[in-house]
Amino acid sequence: MADGPDANPRNGLNGGTSTCGAVLRTLTAGMLLGLGVVAFADEVIFHQILHWHHFYDKSTTDIGLVSDGLFHAFSWFATVAALLLIVRLVRDRAFNGLTFTAGWLVGAGFFQLYDGIVQHKLLGLHQIRYGVELLPYDATWNVIGSAVRVGDSCSHATRPADVVMITSYSMGVNRPRAAGRLRRW
Repeated sequence: MADGPDANPRNGLNGGTSTCGAVLRTLTAGMLLGLGVVAFADEVIFHQILHWHHFYDKSTTDIGLVSDGLFHAFSWFATVAALLLIVRLVRDRAFNGLTFTAGWLVGAGFFQLYDGIVQHKLLGLHQIRYGVELLPYDATWNVIGSAVRVGDSCSHATRPADVVMITSYSMGVNRPRAAGRLRRW
């Protein structure tokens, strides 16, 4: 039996993993883990250790604690889902570290920017800290999120073939042939 991606019975059209599907699953695993880890760090550092805020600060402390618990559960759900995807990718020999890192940076940067812009400013669910001038805290929070997103953009530059493959596959170019294989890039 031959080694390589063609030897894996999961590859091809029979409900298995195409190369494009493996790239998408790797990106998804990275995004979920990036989001889960950064959300977990936010919860532990800012909510539990420093007591700067709760996830939802517009009600009683009890409601704030419940919202923190739900937020914590969400971060662990994202982390566990990512780990399950990683296990399957490794088992299928389809894991790619660069693609995963790009996904991790997308998830981490998305969380930072979403939290800083949407939750803090647009929805007003909470602020980073109370009783202080917010501008330095908001600027730092959003600059970190932007820096992570810039790092993500740089990591994509190392794998342009993945972006081309995903884009062309979604547009119907290079679909699997009758033999059930993707054309090699």
